[in-house]
Amino acid sequence: MANAKYFNDPQQIVIQTAAKDTVFVGGRGIGKATLHAWFNLRNFQQMPRCSVGFVVPTFKKALTNTLPSMLQVWEDWGYHRDVHYFIGKQPPKSAAFPPPLYPVADYTHVISFYTGAVGYILSQDVPGAANSLSYDALDVDEAKFVNFDRLKDEAMPANRGQQKIFGHLSFHHGMLITSDMPVTKKGSWFLNYKDKCDNELISTIQSGVYELWRLRQRIAAAEAEGKNTTALKLEYRGLSDDIEKLRANALFYGEFSSIWNMQILGEQYIKQMKRDLPPLTFQTSILCKRIGITKDGFYACLTENHLYSNYDNSYLLNADYNFKTLAAETCKQDADLIAGQPICIGMDYNANINWLVAGQVDGRTLKVIKSFYVKYERKLPELIADFCAYYQPHDTHEVIYYYDSTALGSNYAVNNEDFKFVICTEFERHGWTVTPVYIGNPMAHHEKYLLINRMLAGQTNLKPIFNEGNNEDLLISIRTAGVYNNKKDKRGEKLAETEEDKLENRTDGSDAFDTLAIGVERFPAVGSQHFYV
Repeated sequence: MANAKYFNDPQQIVIQTAAKDTVFVGGRGIGKATLHAWFNLRNFQQMPRCSVGFVVPTFKKALTNTLPSMLQVWEDWGYHRDVHYFIGKQPPKSAAFPPPLYPVADYTHVISFYTGAVGYILSQDVPGAANSLSYDALDVDEAKFVNFDRLKDEAMPANRGQQKIFGHLSFHHGMLITSDMPVTKKGSWFLNYKDKCDNELISTIQSGVYELWRLRQRIAAAEAEGKNTTALKLEYRGLSDDIEKLRANALFYGEFSSIWNMQILGEQYIKQMKRDLPPLTFQTSILCKRIGITKDGFYACLTENHLYSNYDNSYLLNADYNFKTLAAETCKQDADLIAGQPICIGMDYNANINWLVAGQVDGRTLKVIKSFYVKYERKLPELIADFCAYYQPHDTHEVIYYYDSTALGSNYAVNNEDFKFVICTEFERHGWTVTPVYIGNPMAHHEKYLLINRMLAGQTNLKPIFNEGNNEDLLISIRTAGVYNNKKDKRGEKLAETEEDKLENRTDGSDAFDTLAIGVERFPAVGSQHFYV
């Protein structure tokens, strides 16, 4: 555990500043997991027997994103599962862990550390997860998906733990909040902390940390020469105490792109992400750029009420925190998939990116359950293969494929036959039944605008809702679709992907959704065994 560990510049800034509260907005691969590993390791070791709350938007994200990456860092640092910590179960008596200060009633969602400290996994899709508990710190990951109202009403007030025991520590009752850049107003709640950050205070702390380093150098040099270092050590102790007092009242806020971690990620990773991600996702998730959220956009009636989360937490829990099993995502993790029904799909075809948006009709609701895309050399066959692999566990291998005239007579996304032929052939090759439903020529923009916004407003037969966690990129495409000359603004579709193209939105994903929405609303389909009304 004494081996040297590498920290990139943003990580060093956070760790050396060590403000009581830290809000870290960083691109993918910047090393947020390392910060969570450091934050919780420090808390668990320096506040033995404490309780920490790990706030996550869904249990699925905890098991597939937050915990695996953080625990891998611990593993790399020499802290091993079922040795130094246990997860999802009470530590055996043979481990000789001291009991936490607050007794644990149920270890199902708990990480137990060898110091007696515990971390509660507080998933916002588990009702009452934060109730009747007290914490000594809060760790909030995937903050752009976290419901802030629930956070401030449930978890934040519970951050009130053992003040008498740990109150002398500058980081007691502290928070670490991390996320990549949000694209919605609701998901942007933590960006407001930028205005609460006292940059002068942060600079003072950082200057003091540098001065502590210089004092350590002077002490080491003096000891090497056999000189008395009492005065230097007193100065060091006094400055250290002053810095801790400043830290106890400090909030650090920082925004860092993935490029800050280029030494570890490599230039090729950044190029690959730029190549493979939709442009808006690259801007927010890699470059960590704030983008303008379209006001009076094409989907004017879309609100946060059209979003939902619905995962099968019992399936996730039965995996017994086997992160390798959970990494292979399939529809087994989804609780919104209707058994015995086919899946409706709409698609969009482009030379560089191809989309598939999947949904099911549930009464008067169109549930957009998941979306997929492929780019560049990955074409329609790979897109269909991705869909079929994800939905392999579904009990009804049937799709109702809505398509318009753009799927006929064109083949720039494939080599030979037109899109419709390739899609039907690929589904059949994977053992799926396809019911093609032709919806005619693309609907005029003004007519489409009226129809889809009436659907969103609940004024038609079907109202669309979106599984937020399964449609992150699609929702970016929809939310940022603007209006130009009374039409959907599609000018960005034909432009090359460049960093100068920062606010242009590729509307391909939203077009695939349009096809699905129009199809199920206007063309209720007869499948091989099913009928939508």
